[in-house]
Amino acid sequence: PNKMVLLRLQKRLAASVLKCGKRKIWLDPNEANEISNANSRQNVRKLIKNGLIIKKPQVVHSRARALRFAAARRKGRHTGYGKRRGTANARMPSKVLWMRRQRVLRRLLKKYRESKKIDRHLYHELYLKSKGNVFKNKRVLMEFIHKRKAEDARQRQLADLAARRREKNKVSRARREERIAKKKQDMIDSFAAEDEKKGSSSSSSKKKKKKKQAKEESDA
Repeated sequence: PNKMVLLRLQKRLAASVLKCGKRKIWLDPNEANEISNANSRQNVRKLIKNGLIIKKPQVVHSRARALRFAAARRKGRHTGYGKRRGTANARMPSKVLWMRRQRVLRRLLKKYRESKKIDRHLYHELYLKSKGNVFKNKRVLMEFIHKRKAEDARQRQLADLAARRREKNKVSRARREERIAKKKQDMIDSFAAEDEKKGSSSSSSKKKKKKKQAKEESDA
């Protein structure tokens, strides 16, 4: 009968050379005699090179089912009341949701401030409002900012309009005062001219009178 050769030493040496466990070593059963002659690591290396000793491939632990199940969970399957163990707050803490929301809102405010969409005063006001739970999400905050900016623009427009109107009234008032002053001066000038005229006519009549009297006196 064909006696079976003991290859325990060769398996141990091969495992050491290939840096794996003994269960991963395959020894060619047809070449058992040749393998049994290898009693050193050098000889074992030679046999590995020739393909008489092989390191078995890693046993596959399939993730296919696990991946398929995880994909279904992402869609929302297998998450009914019967599958839940912890409380709602243990499964998704309200603190984590709060932190996420705050980070989203603060990131948006920072971005808007850096791109000069809002000034630092509005930034500070909205930062405190966010902390005070005024905005439930990013969309509400953006709508608030747009509304506020439109309101501010309208206020500025009205202020500019009022300033222009004041300036216009000021100019027209100055023009009116100028016109009244000119009218007054013209009247004063005309009165003065009339008085002068009267004065000159009276003086000429007085001269004539004097001349007449002098003539009469000389005739007498």
